[in-house]
Amino acid sequence: MAKRSKAGESEHLALPRGVKSLAEAKAWMVSRGITEIECTVPDLAGVARGKIMPASKFLSSPVMNLPLSVFFQTISGEYPSYEGLVDSVIADSDLVLEPDFSTLCSVPWAQDPTAQIIHNAYHRDGRPVELAPRQVLKNVLALYAKRGWKPVVAPEIEFYLVEPNVDPDYPLKPQVGRSGRPEIGRQSYSIQAVNEFDALFEDIYDYSEAQGLEIDTLIHEDGAAQMEINLRHGDPLELADQVFLFKRTIREAALAHKIYATFMAKPIANEPGSAMHIHQSVVSAETGKNIFSDDDGDPTPEFFSFLAGHQKYLPSVMCILAPYVNSYRRLTRDSMAPINVQWGYDNRTAGLRVPPAPPAARRVENRVPSSDANPYLVIAASLACGYIGIQKGLRPTEPLEGDA
Repeated sequence: MAKRSKAGESEHLALPRGVKSLAEAKAWMVSRGITEIECTVPDLAGVARGKIMPASKFLSSPVMNLPLSVFFQTISGEYPSYEGLVDSVIADSDLVLEPDFSTLCSVPWAQDPTAQIIHNAYHRDGRPVELAPRQVLKNVLALYAKRGWKPVVAPEIEFYLVEPNVDPDYPLKPQVGRSGRPEIGRQSYSIQAVNEFDALFEDIYDYSEAQGLEIDTLIHEDGAAQMEINLRHGDPLELADQVFLFKRTIREAALAHKIYATFMAKPIANEPGSAMHIHQSVVSAETGKNIFSDDDGDPTPEFFSFLAGHQKYLPSVMCILAPYVNSYRRLTRDSMAPINVQWGYDNRTAGLRVPPAPPAARRVENRVPSSDANPYLVIAASLACGYIGIQKGLRPTEPLEGDA
């Protein structure tokens, strides 16, 4: 294997996100004066668990241990019953967590120069931890890889900016922007409504750039102080990592401005819910061609079967797409939060929307997931539904026209 040139290494180390090895991680961290590193793993709720350690300790011993119970802790900090689970769970044995060096990036809001890195979880015998969210997604992607395919996804993340509230007995209130005037009426796509929080979004963009997170667009959604940020399409695991980091980024940037950011599906009564829409396509790993379009630019059988798989199996994964009681408060009639598995061309009342696009960009938008869900599990579940549909050659219903 040819050695990488020093110029190539220097260019790679200049990137804000990702290295190839521990040696490169050391050079990357030294060049930035990193003194601490946050070693994280996403749990089943999508919360960052892990340890913070001196950079020198990480570089001398990058593998860490965490108890298996990390993956059983609920969003409220409780643990479900262990009844019926294997002895290793009951014993709360240690797991081995190894860093994925491609996820190394800075923590731009930290007071001291700090890095962060996402880990993969393994049992002590070397087996991947089956229920670790990153591993669940990897398993689904491996199914596509066996067919010579690569899924491509683009998440849309909705959230609310709310006034600081430390008492759960009081309802959340939308944050008022720089004008001091509360929003009146619906402000979808309003530039002025976004400008109310310009200083905050400047920080979000700066923090995102420092971490190598690729923002595509920013819009004001329908609710008062409700925003949506879309990430550029790409590899599903990388995009799930970005959403995982991005949620932390938005919360931290908001706190710096004495604002709370919430990804609850329905944080405020009588306001629209927050979703995490997932745009999905599948390309040939060899040619990069979208398998949803044939040589004439028409939809392929795989495209329709992918849709049909979602129609049949999405109800079975609703516990992943809408994981909390509050998630179901978002799913209401006469709203853009779908309560159906219909599909349609450019129809936002359908659970499955096919956006207008050229054949090379033909895709399916899953509009069912809520913003409070775990991005790794949501993407894995959605892609698994589509894959099974293709494997079984399922056929979808006729496309919906009109209001679902």
